[in-house]
Formats: sequence, structure tokens, C-alpha cells
Amino acid sequence: MTIQIAQPKRNQATLRIGGIDMETRLTLAPMAGQTNHPFRRLVRELGGCGLVCSELISSNAMQYHGSRERTLGMFDWRPEERPFAVQLFGHDPVHMAEAARAVEDSGADIIDINMGCWVPKVAKKGSGAALLKDVCTAQAVVAAVVAAVDVPVTVKVRSGFEQGETTAIDFARAAEDVGAAAIAVHARYASQGFSGEADWSVIRQVKETVREIPVIGNGDVFCAADATRMLAETGCDGVMVGRAAMGKPWIFRQMWHEMTTGEVLPEPSRAERAALALRQAALTVATTNLPVPVAVRELRGQLSKYALDAPGERYIRNKLVRVETMDDVRATLEPIMGADS
Repeated sequence: MTIQIAQPKRNQATLRIGGIDMETRLTLAPMAGQTNHPFRRLVRELGGCGLVCSELISSNAMQYHGSRERTLGMFDWRPEERPFAVQLFGHDPVHMAEAARAVEDSGADIIDINMGCWVPKVAKKGSGAALLKDVCTAQAVVAAVVAAVDVPVTVKVRSGFEQGETTAIDFARAAEDVGAAAIAVHARYASQGFSGEADWSVIRQVKETVREIPVIGNGDVFCAADATRMLAETGCDGVMVGRAAMGKPWIFRQMWHEMTTGEVLPEPSRAERAALALRQAALTVATTNLPVPVAVRELRGQLSKYALDAPGERYIRNKLVRVETMDDVRATLEPIMGADS
């Protein structure tokens, strides 16, 4: 079963990063445990997304034999995703440069540097958003990666680390000075996590600060109206969608269609959502670098986000968070696919 949605017309104003043209101005945010190859491929198949991005990959973990093997298992990209970005995190310029070369050699179109992750296990080691505490060090990391690879290098940042210290603005210019090809701004401070409202004025200030590179806005974009308003209010060149895409890989096609045609497309039916969830599971088993039982367990948190229960119920979700095999997944989803709702 597939969702039949008319392909939107191509907008004249599209997004260009380095020498790479995107089909739309919408991009998928990198999300740990979510944006693996099966999900990215499903987003690509449904359309509307100009650029997909991998989960964040540790440059430090690639320095040690034991963790390196596990990390290389996250090198899961395929040609059908192009163009795609691979996101790296770390704080050591040498390690980041080495990891970037390995990622480029494995076929990445774009290297993205994570300077937005606020999770303590990342930030406490000086990586992710913690780099925004020191613009000079952050700039050195960007410079090292740019010098190490031939593909475009982009950076994803928060507004700053501590609320009220808006370092993204100064950093954006510093990153551009050493060759960054684009910058994505999640308009919250690291100290906020996902709480509060995103302050899109920071995106606008970053756009006014850089000279030529594109700026991609991120934060509190859940529908086409949000994306259109962000573009208008900030002047940004593209819009990044993260949490709103979890369990909704069709959202890019819906949003871009509405943004370019004015037509609002219907939500997929429950049966269609179940079919897409099963498609994601099948892609996972067919392409995973992990042992299949491990991959199926990781699917629990992904498939449960498809909102397949009737209003007020949690029966399907409770079954999905306990699946152990593909037979369990099929037994849960196939009955829904035969429904008319």
C-alpha cells in the first residue's frame, strides 16, 4: 500500500549548498536513534525533502578499536539518498578532520558539524553545543574539517549555550570566514533543551550577519504555515524539520506541496500509516549493519511514533514497544493495513 499524493511543482527559490542544488528548501534534521538509513530512504521515497542527514556520529569514538567498529556500523548511507549529509560531533580539530575524511571516502555529499547537541554526555566532554562557549575553538574545528575534505562543510548550532548568551551570531561569521558552506540554527539555547519557544529572531540576525552562505532555520516548525512564516520572518534560505517528522516521513511532501501550490493534502489514513511503518521496518531488516534482533528492538521507539492507535487508546503502541522479531511487527501492523480507517 502506498500513499498517492500529487508531486508538487518545483519552486523557483530553492536551496544551494556549496555546488549542490536541493530540490526543495526543506531539510531533515539529524536525530539520534531516528534518522538512520531506512527512515531517510522513506523520506526520500515520499518526496518533498531537499536534504537528509544521518544520525550524529562521534569522531572521538573512531579513534579507538572497540568503539570504532561500532561507529563504522553507523555508516549506513546509500546512493538513493542523495544528496545527503553526515553529521559528526567532537571537539578535537584533528580527530574531527580524520573522521571527516573517512566519511567523505564513504561517499557523503556534505559533512555537517554538530554544535547543537545539549545532551550532557555530549556537552560535558566539550562537544556539541558546548563548543559555542568558545567561538575560537569552534572556528578551529570548522577550519580543520574544511581543510580535510573536498565536499561542502556545514554546521548546525543552537542560539548559544546559556540562555541570553547568543553566540550563534558571532560564530556564524567566524564559520563562514574559514569556509563553512551553510549554517543551520536551532533557535533555542542549549540550556533550554526543547523547552520554551524557539526565538526565530536569532535566525534572522544570523542571516543578516553572514555574507553569502545560506542559513537554514530550525525550531518549532510543525506544518507548512510554520515553514512559510519562518522564511518570511527571518529571510532564511531553508527550513529544517526535526521532531515533527518523527513517525511522519510524509510530512515533507505535505509541507512542500502546500508551500508551492497552496493545496492542503489530507493526512494518510491509519491503514496507510501502518503500511509505511511496515515499510520502514522491512527496510531496516534488509539494510541494517546491526544484528537483526538489535535492529528490531531499535525499531520500537521509531514505529510507536506512527500514532496507530484509535483516539484515547495505547494498545498498538504498547505492542510495538515490545516487538522482538519481524513476525511480531507484521502481526501488529498487517491487521491495521486491512482496515478502512
